Order: sequence, then C-alpha cells, then structure tokens
Amino acid sequence: MAAHVDGPRVVVVTGVSASGKSTVGAWLARELGVPFQEGDDLHPAANRAKMAPGHPLDDADRRPWLDALGRWIRTAADGRGGVLTCSALRRAYRDRLRDTGADVWFVHLALDPEVAATRIAHRTGHFMPPALLGTQYADLDPLEPDEPGVTVDASGDPARVEADALRAATQPRR
Repeated sequence: MAAHVDGPRVVVVTGVSASGKSTVGAWLARELGVPFQEGDDLHPAANRAKMAPGHPLDDADRRPWLDALGRWIRTAADGRGGVLTCSALRRAYRDRLRDTGADVWFVHLALDPEVAATRIAHRTGHFMPPALLGTQYADLDPLEPDEPGVTVDASGDPARVEADALRAATQPRR
C-alpha cells in the first residue's frame, strides 16, 4: 500500500449499479468545487460491449479501467482534488485506487438489493443491464475499518443521502 500523502483529497463514490453514485458524485463535486469524473465513462468500449448483453467483467477486463481510474485520481490529486464515481466493489480494486499515493476517501453508497433492482428496472439508457446486479452483490466487499471512508445508506431521501455524503467527504484526514 502506498504511504498516505498529504494534498487534495479525491473522494471516490462507490456502490452497486443504481445506488446513486452519479447523482451523488456530481452533486458532491459541485458542493466541494472540484472536478467530477464519471468512472463509467472511462470503461473501454470492449467492457461496455461485454456488459450490455449481460456478461460480467472479469479482473482482466477491469485492469485497463482501473488503470484509467488511477490516472484520473493522480491528476486530480495533483490539482484541487476531485470526485470520482466507480463501483469499486472489491477491496482489491479499492486498494489499487489507494495505491496511487493520493489521499483517497471512499463514500460507499449502501443499498438493499431489492431497492437497487427496482431502481435499475426503471432506468433507461445505461449500458449496465439489470441481469448483472446479482453479480455485483456477489462481488461486494463492504468497506473495512482500515479503509479511509464511510458507508452511507443510499435508500432514503436523496437530499439526506447527499448531505450524509458531504459530511463524510469532509471528514478530517486520518
């Protein structure tokens, strides 16, 4: 693990599909006055094509995506900081993002599987099909006590979720 580096914080908003990562992340970036990056936009075209018909990604598929996320984190940390959204479901993926040497702080949006399924069923225009939601929950490693960040319940009122995320993102460094 890279040593903790002082500098601008990069907040990584994580969670399963339909947990509200994009909405909360964009709002959080506006509130903090920092750049925002939708992590899904950094997926290679091959990943999107694989997921669209319901095929889950494997670690080899995720490698170039995690590399792109890491580059964005390093660039943001060299500037004013930023907010990035990505699933980062497994501890190993979050460790890779922390290995950038940046001050990374995770805000994990936790959501009950039934609520996520309802949300994803009503979503249009997204490459992630509802069929892959179960694989995301199967892969999910909750944040561990030694990981910098917090878990926020994403099932309630959007304004409360955003307020909880902002409070979490502005926690003192540890």
